[in-house]
Amino acid sequence: DPMPLVSITRLRVRSWIYLSGFVIQTLRIAWQAKGSEGNLAVKMLRDRRNAFWTATAWSSENAMKTFMHANPHGPTMRKLLEWCDEAALVHWLQDDAELPTWDEAHRRIQQDGRQSKVNHPSAAQSSYQIPAPAAPLHRELRLR
Repeated sequence: DPMPLVSITRLRVRSWIYLSGFVIQTLRIAWQAKGSEGNLAVKMLRDRRNAFWTATAWSSENAMKTFMHANPHGPTMRKLLEWCDEAALVHWLQDDAELPTWDEAHRRIQQDGRQSKVNHPSAAQSSYQIPAPAAPLHRELRLR
């Protein structure tokens, strides 16, 4: 039996101009993920300074990649180049589909993650310094 794959992303929207479009697409993508074959769990966190975290668990890498290329996720990824000034992600295999705490997600993304390309990188993006999430947990959305 394959081990579940956990995926963490952190994106920061660089201007309020892009915020409403980003939030609408993020919610659409979260529901897409939840309904995708092989998805085991989804949660999101709205952090300070227009930063957003996602955590998902998948039954396989193939299931995650199928979701990534499908609409709306696939086309929205291209918009993030312009919308975001910070973007990072990390994936790992683990024994169960339990999503990590946000502190653990931060530790993993800072230690083992990688940057995603953005057209207008912030100083933090350029130096790969990812602030720990500080938002209270009532800003978390879990899809069951």
